[in-house]
Amino acid sequence: MVAVLQQETAPEAIEATVNYIADTGEKLFTYTGGPGSLDVRTGGTVDPRQVAIHNARLATDTFALEHDGFRFVRHDTKVGDFFNEDEIRRVYYPEMEALVKAESGAARVVVFDHTLRTADDDLRESRKIREVVRRAHNDYTEWSGPQRVRDLLPDEADELLKRRFAIVQVWRPIRHPVETFPLAICDARSISPEDFVVSERRYPNRIGQTYAIAYNPAHRWYWLPRMRRDEALVFKVYDSLKDGRARWSAHTAFEDPTSPPHARPRESIEIRTLAFF
Repeated sequence: MVAVLQQETAPEAIEATVNYIADTGEKLFTYTGGPGSLDVRTGGTVDPRQVAIHNARLATDTFALEHDGFRFVRHDTKVGDFFNEDEIRRVYYPEMEALVKAESGAARVVVFDHTLRTADDDLRESRKIREVVRRAHNDYTEWSGPQRVRDLLPDEADELLKRRFAIVQVWRPIRHPVETFPLAICDARSISPEDFVVSERRYPNRIGQTYAIAYNPAHRWYWLPRMRRDEALVFKVYDSLKDGRARWSAHTAFEDPTSPPHARPRESIEIRTLAFF
């Protein structure tokens, strides 16, 4: 396991707005274009709620991937420039494979995708990267989790899907400590299956599904104040095993009411992996 994080001065909890979806029965769609473009969403009604978001630095050693669905860890990287695509694939992918193996106990990990995001519109357009996502969601569904294995490893999929697998993601800042739009993560144990609303995601070359999240007062949210480049959030977005362990989580960027004046826009990377057991 990776070393725990040190505490920093911050409130035990803050009140902030989480954008949920009102489950009206209306179908949800997200259209995703090329690099640097903004997602276009149709259907559904945004349901903003004021919630407590708890300081994870006060309890980092209590979180477990199989129970809570996530862990914040101290984890350095040898990547010099996260805007260098070749360096990400050459250096960061192997680092993330090793990290997910260590955190999940998987026998095999396949890194299949990454996304850079920023809250700076000029940087987003010039670097052709994506915007921060300001709505509560989980990236895979009961259908789209196995389908991703079929898409990515078609020759092996039939055999691989006979055994347990998970989709595990890793999120971190890429340059500065996070001062705006940090990522909040919801404890898997506080989420009910009834909170998930299927949202179809349409890419130029394929169709996917995610879960939008409907409000539930039982949800328990966490964030890591001023998260740094040498800190990572490891979290599950799918697990095929249905034995009571965490199978999903939920996450969202949110507007931090404690952000300093003239704060630097958030810049981050998320990595996606298939973990086979």
